[in-house]
Amino acid sequence: MKPNSAWSSLRSPVKFRIPTAENLVPIRLDIDIDGQRYRDTFTWNPSDPDSDISLFAKRTVKDLKLPPPFVTQIAQSIQSQLNEFRSFERQDMHTGEKMVPIKLDLRVNHTLIKDQFLWDLNNFESDPEEFARIFCEDLGIEDPEVGPAIAFAIREQLCEIAIQSVASARETKINKKGRRGAEHLPLSKPGGNALDTMKLFGNKSSVIRKRREWDLYEPIVDILSNEEVDALEAREA
Repeated sequence: MKPNSAWSSLRSPVKFRIPTAENLVPIRLDIDIDGQRYRDTFTWNPSDPDSDISLFAKRTVKDLKLPPPFVTQIAQSIQSQLNEFRSFERQDMHTGEKMVPIKLDLRVNHTLIKDQFLWDLNNFESDPEEFARIFCEDLGIEDPEVGPAIAFAIREQLCEIAIQSVASARETKINKKGRRGAEHLPLSKPGGNALDTMKLFGNKSSVIRKRREWDLYEPIVDILSNEEVDALEAREA
């Protein structure tokens, strides 16, 4: 008797990586030095040499005319995030439920976007940038900064899911070693959130319920006035 293919796919681990065509690390910077703040988001190829980090930091500080101390802080923040990502490489992860929910709730300049949809976690040829381009094109979004922000938001969530999937694979290995009653043990300590994402995305009934709701859901795109943007920025400061 052949095993159920869907179940086999669910249980078979793959090596850790972002479930997209390009294995890029989402980098988020938020640095404040002596009252001057620098914030940015972008992706980084984990295979690139670390020497590129210092060059990037120096070029960024020069182009934006930031104080010299920002060079070290930018480089350290990028290096730290890359090191965390690399620490999961070559480890097994479970892709789990094939379709996972992705949520967008972001403001880019005057454009406010809210949306939620399902993403195929087992499709390693997916392209968040292409999705974002078509999204903006279909909804008539003209701000060129919106597309990259949407793609980054997707990549950031997929990265979090992939990291949580490593923990899921570890738990499965423990169970296979015959740890009695392991399936009844909590997956995280009380008050912790290490596996909250997998508990949500790995719950089949939860995903099905959300799918039914999303049949009626449409993306929301609002163009904010200058006054509304000023008010939001004042609250975010």
